[in-house]
Amino acid sequence: MEKVPMLAEGYEKLTADLKVLRAERPRIVDAIEEARAHGDLSENAEYHAAKERQGQVEAMIAEIEDKVSRAQIIDPTTLSGDKVIFGATVTLLDEDDKPIKYQIVGQTEADANKGRISYNSPIGRALIGKQVDEEVEVTVPSGDKFYLIEKIEFI
Repeated sequence: MEKVPMLAEGYEKLTADLKVLRAERPRIVDAIEEARAHGDLSENAEYHAAKERQGQVEAMIAEIEDKVSRAQIIDPTTLSGDKVIFGATVTLLDEDDKPIKYQIVGQTEADANKGRISYNSPIGRALIGKQVDEEVEVTVPSGDKFYLIEKIEFI
């Protein structure tokens, strides 16, 4: 089984989400029972909505349980080196020499607005394995972008 790399806070968020979804299970069962009590199920929108929600919750629980069971928790502060790897915080200079800072994280933790990009994203894949002063070319929907790696930190 392939491990799913993530930071400790990503793991904690997944387990918290899992707890919330598991707590929702009894409420869904109650909603199904209540809707079933209304009679004819073929035209009972409440029943169908509750059954659909039950299916969604069970699918989300299964997906999160799978990720949690395969989680490989990585602490960036224990890492070092001169290459970009998972957990590294990278300072890039764009074509206008404007600095941009990204941390390479797992898919569940990625949030570009907070400077966290997935190792599977186009930029993440382009950065992995690179060193300071290397140029990186990234193909994104808006075209090709070029960056210079200015600094690699493990914080």
